[in-house]
Amino acid sequence: MGKFGLLTTVGIVFAFFIAAAIALPAQTFKTLYNFCGGLGEDCSDSVYFATLVQGTDGNFYGTAYSGDASHVGGQGMVFSITPGGALTPLYSFCSQTGCTDGSNPTYGLVLGNDGNFYGTTSNGGLSSGVCEHGFGAGCGTVFKITPQGVLTTLHTFDFTDGAYPYDALIQGTDGNFYGTTFGGGNACSSIYSPYGCGTVFRMTPEGKLTTLHSFVGTDGEGIYGGLVQATDGNFYGTTYSGGTNATCNTYCGTLFKITAKGVLTTLHTFNGADGSNPFGPLLQAADGNFYGTTISGGAQSYNRGTVFRVTAKGAITTLHSFCTSGSSCSDGSWPQAGLIQGTDGNFYGTAEVAGVNGSGTVFQITPSGTLTTLHSFAHTDGQFPFAGVLQATNGNFYGATSQGGKSDCGGFGCGTIFGVSVGLGPFVKTEPTSGKVGTNVVILGSNLTGSTAVSFNGAAASFTVVSSTEITATVPTGATTGTVVVTTPNKTLKSNVAFRVTP
Repeated sequence: MGKFGLLTTVGIVFAFFIAAAIALPAQTFKTLYNFCGGLGEDCSDSVYFATLVQGTDGNFYGTAYSGDASHVGGQGMVFSITPGGALTPLYSFCSQTGCTDGSNPTYGLVLGNDGNFYGTTSNGGLSSGVCEHGFGAGCGTVFKITPQGVLTTLHTFDFTDGAYPYDALIQGTDGNFYGTTFGGGNACSSIYSPYGCGTVFRMTPEGKLTTLHSFVGTDGEGIYGGLVQATDGNFYGTTYSGGTNATCNTYCGTLFKITAKGVLTTLHTFNGADGSNPFGPLLQAADGNFYGTTISGGAQSYNRGTVFRVTAKGAITTLHSFCTSGSSCSDGSWPQAGLIQGTDGNFYGTAEVAGVNGSGTVFQITPSGTLTTLHSFAHTDGQFPFAGVLQATNGNFYGATSQGGKSDCGGFGCGTIFGVSVGLGPFVKTEPTSGKVGTNVVILGSNLTGSTAVSFNGAAASFTVVSSTEITATVPTGATTGTVVVTTPNKTLKSNVAFRVTP
């Protein structure tokens, strides 16, 4: 098991709270799939932190940390699942001798501009001495996989360039991929010595990797969450521990900015009262600020985590401290994943444990900090949602739990995939979300067949309807930054975020 196993164990032993589930009137919850319900996934630790991603075919793609399609005890897999809940295994890791293809994919995938998916495994890859003990054989890999399941290993980490990449990748505006590793890199004053403090890296689509920064402890260490590229072109992220504030046992973690050339600036060091140990990635919202979560710290004495807002200069505001309801923590506790901004402008996320049933929650929080619990898991419908949620182009939210569901996994359940509707309508999404005039753009949506027009902030674009879930378009001359609009036979669909036209 990876380094997050200790945290997982703590979450698992969190006391259950016996109470009735609360259903909000404007929302519906549905369990789409129960892991270990016939595929033979390992009956523990199935999905973990893997937030789903929507493909061009309208299906969702994700990774399971352990188990596979053929036997218990597997080392993880990539899968696809339809919005209706039909799951298809695409690739089982450790299929190659010595797990040279990687093992234990922790976070999920990113849809590349080429229509393929890119991701990381936290272990496995070609043998590397220091990574042969402690937290699993091998330092981890970066891979590409087609929607049909053809996998290519692009890079194997060797510790000097990083080790244990737990995060999801992002594709930058330059077409390269950017990510982080939990350990490895240069020698540092790490609490996990000798495993290193972690790195930030850039990788070409062909697999050429460049280490942009190696953390040394005082500037942060131990990165679980990935990066976000902001509108200023720089990248922003968090470290789980490290920094200069010794309030926490392992120091409280940091927020940082890093340029594409590797110049790193520490924006904020957490102090416990404003949160500690950020686990998930940051999100840049429509207002230009960044939003995120910490799994511990906060204003309450229960030390159960926060939701925060931070400016590009590092001014931080705590929007919510979990366990505001007192020791029952009915509002949730220990949010592991980051946030997403829904089409209604609110933020959505998950809390690992607590809620009225003790098994975790899905929540909504406004930009001003008003939190509403949308669903409290009850074990039978899932338990411990480490991963965040995806808003699909049909307007609904989808996510996964690491345990719970059917009891055919040693009585605990291997986890679930679920959907939550809060009444938001359909929209379209562009891949990428920025580009120059003449850039080819993929538009994801639903019921796109027969579309008659596509425009970029009012400028008409040439386009081709590929399928009911995909349109390809070209950024037209005269386009400016703004909403992409698709006219279908039934309705007009707008993009969830503004498309940014670059010089």
